[in-house]
Amino acid sequence: MSNNNNERYIIKQPWYKRYARIGSTLLSLVALCIFFSFATPDFLNVFNLMSVVRACSVTIIMTMGMLIVILTGGIDLSVGPVIAVVGVMLATMLVNGVHPALAVIISILLGCSMGLINGFLVSKFKLQAFLVTLATQTAFRGFALLYTKGRPVAGVPSSYTSVVGGKIGGSFPVPILIMIVAVIVFGLVVKYCKVGVYAYAIGSNEEAARLSGINVTLYKMSIYVIAGFMYALAAITMIGRLGAAEPTAAAGFELDAIAACAIGGASLAGGKGSVAGAVIGALIMQVLTNGMTLMNVQSYYQQIVTGIVIVIAILIDRFTNRDTK
Repeated sequence: MSNNNNERYIIKQPWYKRYARIGSTLLSLVALCIFFSFATPDFLNVFNLMSVVRACSVTIIMTMGMLIVILTGGIDLSVGPVIAVVGVMLATMLVNGVHPALAVIISILLGCSMGLINGFLVSKFKLQAFLVTLATQTAFRGFALLYTKGRPVAGVPSSYTSVVGGKIGGSFPVPILIMIVAVIVFGLVVKYCKVGVYAYAIGSNEEAARLSGINVTLYKMSIYVIAGFMYALAAITMIGRLGAAEPTAAAGFELDAIAACAIGGASLAGGKGSVAGAVIGALIMQVLTNGMTLMNVQSYYQQIVTGIVIVIAILIDRFTNRDTK
């Protein structure tokens, strides 16, 4: 299907509204950076800025998976447990001498399989995504705890961590490179491939999408598989950075991914959102956390501020885009 034909499935907004939201989100990020640069002298340090992006790489990768689910009008609460399951399985394979390339492939297939479980239950039985992924969230987390008996998996060989968690040329972190490639490829899929374009159609009006000939069941399952792939990639990147895996890891990551999408302008009702907006949203959250940490703001105050930012983002979306749905 050509890109021109694909565009008819996406909610049409005036050009100034399509770009104004991304522009305003980007300006918010710039304003935060300016504020923290005055509030703490350590913020604009090159090492700190690189640390912000490096720490955000996992968040951005998993946010891409959440974004494509949100575009359909769904939600995925199983993000953290999927990352935890893939993480402990990957770490176990690496510790037991499985070749890193094979271990990564198996991990990706595992993530896709868990995404397929979510997609099958949501699309085939027409169950609410919130309830399905709430159930699988519990089940997947329980599996991670059962598999490891509640203990961390340590001792990931340096042959893996030095590559996935290392630096290119001694200066550029590999996790950032993985994140950049993942975002570019994901963006191309969303813009030019049927599965990406149909996500907008399903989120805009699922019944209309079905009547127009879209196999909603098939594409919904495919979308959750893609989400599972992105979560697995996030786990692969995270293990490369940490060198160990915890069955309780990634707790609450699904909320970070939802928040990043919301801040970036994605509608939780479906049919509207952008890759660029989600990336900027994730960066805003990381900059907030980093800046407040440098200012010695206590963690519970950080949570309050982050919550307020998310509410403001949702209110902006509600009052500026009420006529597009």
